This record gives sequence, structure tokens and C-alpha cells, in this order.
Amino acid sequence: MLLAFAVVCPAAEKEAAPAAEPLLGDEADGSLAQPVHRIPLLTDEGDAVVPGEEPMLAFSMKQTCGACHTYSAISGGWHFNAGDPNVDPGRPGQPWIYVDWATATQVPLSYRDWPGAFKPEQFGLSTWAFAKRFGLHLPGGGVAEAEPDDMGEMGRQIVSGKIEINCLGCHHRGPAQDQAEYAAQILKENFRWASAAASGVAAVSGSAAKMPPTFDPLMPDVITDPKLIPQVPKIAYHAGVFDEKNQVFFDIVRRVPNDRCYYCHSSINVTAHGNEKWEVDEDIHLTAGMTCVDCHRNGLGHNIIRGCEGEGAGHLAAVSSCEGCHLGGHDGIPTAGRLGAPVPEHVGIPTVHFEKLACTACHSGPWPGDVTARVKNSQTHLLGVRGVNKAADALPHVEHPVLAKQADGKLAPHKLVWPAFWGVMKDGDVEPVGIEVVKTAVGDSLKGSAYSPVGSWPQFADANVIEALGKLGEKVDGEAVYVCGGKVFSVADGKLVGKDHKAAQAYLWPIGHNVRPAAQSLGIRYCTDCHSTKEGFFFGKVAISGPIEAVRGTTADMATFAGVDPTLTKLFAMSFVFRPMMKIVATAACGVIALVLLLFALKALGVVVAAIVGKD
Repeated sequence: MLLAFAVVCPAAEKEAAPAAEPLLGDEADGSLAQPVHRIPLLTDEGDAVVPGEEPMLAFSMKQTCGACHTYSAISGGWHFNAGDPNVDPGRPGQPWIYVDWATATQVPLSYRDWPGAFKPEQFGLSTWAFAKRFGLHLPGGGVAEAEPDDMGEMGRQIVSGKIEINCLGCHHRGPAQDQAEYAAQILKENFRWASAAASGVAAVSGSAAKMPPTFDPLMPDVITDPKLIPQVPKIAYHAGVFDEKNQVFFDIVRRVPNDRCYYCHSSINVTAHGNEKWEVDEDIHLTAGMTCVDCHRNGLGHNIIRGCEGEGAGHLAAVSSCEGCHLGGHDGIPTAGRLGAPVPEHVGIPTVHFEKLACTACHSGPWPGDVTARVKNSQTHLLGVRGVNKAADALPHVEHPVLAKQADGKLAPHKLVWPAFWGVMKDGDVEPVGIEVVKTAVGDSLKGSAYSPVGSWPQFADANVIEALGKLGEKVDGEAVYVCGGKVFSVADGKLVGKDHKAAQAYLWPIGHNVRPAAQSLGIRYCTDCHSTKEGFFFGKVAISGPIEAVRGTTADMATFAGVDPTLTKLFAMSFVFRPMMKIVATAACGVIALVLLLFALKALGVVVAAIVGKD
């Protein structure tokens, strides 16, 4: 039986340890036992938190966890390194979607160089503003710890603190770990207090957002305004949290529980289910007893395996994809059937399918329908946050499944979002206009529009948009335009005219989950699951939504995203209509030919027998 051992980290020294010297928790010794984390809590300055001290300070993730684990190595991981231009962006992934309901803005953002995604700064979002806007589901670190360039934001960050990597958000198995509380603290700009408030060992009150830029957390008593005193951020550690050595026990695990992943990675098909979890089937891997981190593993560097074909280097990354687990074939080592994965035979399926299609094309996401379905997920719709808008039609509008080519050229199901924003066109290129400029310029022109009570698209009359573009044109250098529904709209001869443009193209990212079992995969019934003139795989419609009458309720052809010729695809699909009949005719013809051959064979046999008899 494996015995767990205790990890007691010393208080962090004021001077950082040399980068080349591994810390206590940086290297494993090979034991599969779970270390017990009974540790001192350290403040931003590296001082130990002692019960009863005044003012009581929140413990720092960077200092507390960094005493035993090299924080700089962890911060280079995939969840934290999006702002590093030296990091390979990898295949396109889920973006952060910036929504401003009043101006009908909906845009995919990413610091990574993903085609079709915009940079936050293009919409006037500094790293501070980005952290404040999306910090509810940010794991911390990276851009959330960046130093602002703006003097005003520098002052606000001194008050609020930085959003450090929230190690406990993933690795703390304690039942009181509450990421909804983490989000509530981020909304109050209590960045330095958020992780402690979510950990279950302390309660945090007050709001840094209400504090003046001169507020100092080390001197909270300087606030004397009776209206502000209740808003002073304070932390109170729960009774019994500290032991006799002023250490605190955290139920830390290497293997992150699925529930910790769900806070940021939940997804629900609201077209089919609304928000009803009881109607949703889990991924077949989870149903079989696996966990998220069985496939999505990482070491100290937190370069988590994404599970893409051809991802990274090394044996483990190579065998953690669909093909790696189920088909094997890595460096001649028999890896098929890893973790109990069934080895598919794919009887009767032509090999061209494996050259043209990703595994997910048949096995992942919802079954394709006549029209794509609306999907909501944690990061885009703040699922799991208290007071979230639960309406199925709330912005942003994300559609799935959309059959399109992924980075390796194979067809796979994707999620899709149509960008909508106000911009300026110069020399044929469209650049976004900062959201604050847009609000100032076009706000009055849009006030008379019909705004949805559930947070869906407002309904703009053409006259409203024409007036808004005219006012925006006075503020920008170039032609004012509005992008939505895959088109760029501008004013020509007093009318609103929409044209195709690359800046208006939809942003797509591949679907990995939920994975359906083989018995529910495409093609299980017959080839016409995909090769049909009616089925959604090639001939479904992709829903388009937007606030302008010209795009509301319209659709795009799935074949366009798949990059196939619809005419040739339809002709090929029609051949499957006659294939059963052709098989019957071919079988009958073969039978007739066999009878004819048998007749001639018998006649030939008679001639041979007669010749033999005559000779005798």
C-alpha cells in the first residue's frame, strides 16, 4: 500500500532561488503516492501569514506555491503563455469573445496568432482591461500579471493587485473550493484576494473597485469616509484553518478532478437542451471512467497536451491523440489500446476517409442537422458565474457543428462565431475602431433601435446604421463600416450596402468533445449518413445572425466551409441512391454469367468425354 508523505515548505526567502536550482516540488522521485500539503501561507512580500495580525493580508499564490515549485516555469505553460509572442500559437483554439451589447459588437479575441482572431488592443483593451473583462475565467498569470502602460491603470493595479496563477483553482480537491466566488471577487477588482476567497479557507469582503487610487492594503485604516469603510477589502481566515505551527492543510492533487476543468470548459447545446444538464450525455471517455487529465497531461512546465494529431514531440504527446490511443503505431512500439481504448477495425471504410477526415469528423460533437445549433460555453457565456444570463439567445452567438478544414488539411467539425464590429476601411483593409470611440460616436444613433430583453442582437433599422456610420465617419480617417454576418456594410448612394470581405469571415475552431461511441458515429448506418444530397454533413446550413435586417435569419452553405464543390459532391452523393439497385443488378448479372459459364463448361466436358470414348 502506498503511503502519502507530508510536504512542509519553508517560508520563501526574499531573494529568489537561482533559476537553475530545482525546488522541492519541481522534480518527482517516482512515487505514485500523493504528497500532503501542510504549508505556511505567504503574503506578496513573502512573509508568513500569522493569525491575529493586523492588518490581515491575503496569501499570495506566487509566493506560497512558489516556495516549493518554480513559478516562472509554471507560468510558461499553455494556460498562461498566450501573451508571449515567442510561443508557437498551435492550431486555432477557442477565443475570448468580446461582447458589447449596446453597440452590437461581438468579436473573437486572442493574443495568439490565430487566423481570424483579433488582438485585444485593436479594440482598445489593454492587458489590465483584458484581465478585468475576462478574469472571471482566466487562470491567472501571463497578461493578467502584466504591468500596465497607462498611469491610471498602474494606480488601479496597485490597489487591486495582480491576478496571479490560481494554482488551487485546478489542484485543490477541497469541497469548499469555489470558483464562482473567485469570479465574484474579480468583478470587484479584488485581484490579490480572489484566490484566497475561492480556496475555502477565508472570507473576503469589500471591493477594490470602490477604493481610491491612493488606497494601500497595508494601511486600510486610512479610509475614513463612512461610505467607503464598508467597501475596504478585508480578509478573515476561518477558525481552525491554521494548526499549531501556523500551517494550513490543502487537499492538493496532481490529477486535476474533472469538476475543476468544467468551470472553464463546460459546453451545452442550447438549441437542443436549453440549460438542462440532465439532458446532456457526457463524453464517452468520461462515461468509461477516464478523467480529463488522462489525455491532457503536463509536467512542471504546464505545457498541457492538447491531443491534436502531430502535436509536439515526445512519446506521450504522440500517443495522447485519438489515433495514438486507438491505432498506435508510434516508433514501432505497440501503443494501440492505451488506457483500455478499443482498437477499431473500420471494416469496409475506404482508406481515403482517413486521409481526408479527422477522427472527430465522425466521432465528435453533435450529429449534424439541417441547420447548425447554438452552443454556449463557460468562457464565452460565463457559465458557472453567479447571476449569469441563462437565456439561450444571449450573445455571443456560437454555432456548431461546422464541417471545415483544420490546420492539417483534414475535414473536422468546428465551432463558429461571426464577428460584428464597427471599423474603418483604408486601401481595402478593415481595421476595428476602439469600443469607447464607437460608443461616443454612434451611441445616440442607435438609441431608437429595438433591444432584446434577453441580451440577444438588437434590431437595427438601416436608417439607424446609416446615421451611425455617418457620425463615425466624422471621427475616423477613412470610410466608416460595420462588419456583421460575413459582410462589410457601408453607405453608398444613401443606402446600406454589404460586401464580402476577409475581415468579416467567421472564426472557427475545431471540436474535440463530446466524443460519441462507435455505435453513434457517422456512417454506422450507411454511407448516406454523410454522402446524401440532404444530410447536414455536406449540405447543412450554417446559421448567420446579426442586428441588421440583411443578415437576420440567413444561412451559409456548409459546403463552402468544407471547401468542396457542391455540384460534384451532390452528384457523387446521388450515386449512393442507385448503389443498392446497382448491387442487385450486378449480383444478378454475375449469376447469369456464372450459369452461362457453367453451361459452356458442361458442353466442353461432353466434347472431351466423347473424344476420349471415340479414341478408345
